[in-house]
Amino acid sequence: MSQLGTNVPLPASPDEAVLEKVPNPHPDALYLARFTVPEFTSLCPVTGQPDFAHLVIDYAPEAWLVESKSLKLYLGSFRNHGAFHEDCTVAIGKRIVETLSPKWLRIAGYWYPRGGMPIDVFWQTGAPPDGLWLPDTGVQPYRGRG
Repeated sequence: MSQLGTNVPLPASPDEAVLEKVPNPHPDALYLARFTVPEFTSLCPVTGQPDFAHLVIDYAPEAWLVESKSLKLYLGSFRNHGAFHEDCTVAIGKRIVETLSPKWLRIAGYWYPRGGMPIDVFWQTGAPPDGLWLPDTGVQPYRGRG
């Protein structure tokens, strides 16, 4: 691990970010790990305006866990990255899968309105394993002020 316990600047882009893993102390157990990111930001690739999302990342680890500081830096690297909501959400899920090879992963991206319309993006690696406790993401659909 090159980032944990050191002063690391925010990566300039998702491609430059280093996503690190640590050994899972319970690779024989079927369990869910959840990261909730209520203040995710990226940029609209057309206008350059900021976009905001509430992300929920659930995964069932196998041999590896994602190191949380590296995940925080990776997600923060999207702040100056221009991409559509769908691209950001799916790319994050795929990058975590590429790094960890988990038993299963899903990511839910609840994006705040752009052009008056919220866009929610959901991606998963397949059906969840039998017996995995899978709680609701806990994020309500966007309702505006009403």
